[in-house]
Amino acid sequence: MIAAIVIGLAAGVIAGLLGVGGGVVFVPGLVIFLGLSQHQAEATSLLAIVPVALVGALRQDRYGNVRRGDGLLLGGVSVAGAAGGVALANALSGKLLQVGFALLTLLIAAQLARRALAAPPER
Repeated sequence: MIAAIVIGLAAGVIAGLLGVGGGVVFVPGLVIFLGLSQHQAEATSLLAIVPVALVGALRQDRYGNVRRGDGLLLGGVSVAGAAGGVALANALSGKLLQVGFALLTLLIAAQLARRALAAPPER
């Protein structure tokens, strides 16, 4: 129970601070600390992200940072992608999903680091 609370708090803070999906924290946390399978962790993360995303979006909207049209377009199109992704995930082994998740996370991290280091310094 304590591990789940810590994972939830960490994911919420990171999602609100950095705008990343809570799944980046939820999925590894659920697998490593709560012993869920990769399939269970991904499914649980999808449900847990809903309230995190809503609270984060509402708070960011108050600051005028939300581009509603873009968000609704992304969200609408993502529904079809999520349905397809779930079907694909259920056809793959948990080990393959873990490796894929790790590789995607590393790829994204490398791209973000490269862009941040190449960007001119902010004032």
